[in-house]
Amino acid sequence: MTMRVRFVSIPVSDQDRSLTFYRDKLGFEVVTDQAFGAGQRWLELRPPGSQTLVVLFTPPGREAAIGTFQNIAFTSDDVRAEYEALAARGVEFVQPAARSDWGGMQAIFKDPDGNTFVLASPEQ
Repeated sequence: MTMRVRFVSIPVSDQDRSLTFYRDKLGFEVVTDQAFGAGQRWLELRPPGSQTLVVLFTPPGREAAIGTFQNIAFTSDDVRAEYEALAARGVEFVQPAARSDWGGMQAIFKDPDGNTFVLASPEQ
């Protein structure tokens, strides 16, 4: 038996604006975009090369999580090159690509809601 993470959820205030950011600026592929219950929408995206999906959805009562540090780390084989490419596409970084105390490269970026994420090199 093999267990994997199917998806992680990112709380957002505007799914259309977030879809544009994650699809057009980060290059994520839309996997599912459909109605989900009364007046809600289920929006799944796949980061390039990933099996784990990202869901842009805020469950009722969880709105306070929007715009906070998200406990999600994205990875890239070349963080510096990824940082430069994403910055050129208008992604806002609060910490540029730099060597971290643990020895790998990392950068920190924000989405349109102010959710922040780590972009780090794979484990060494």
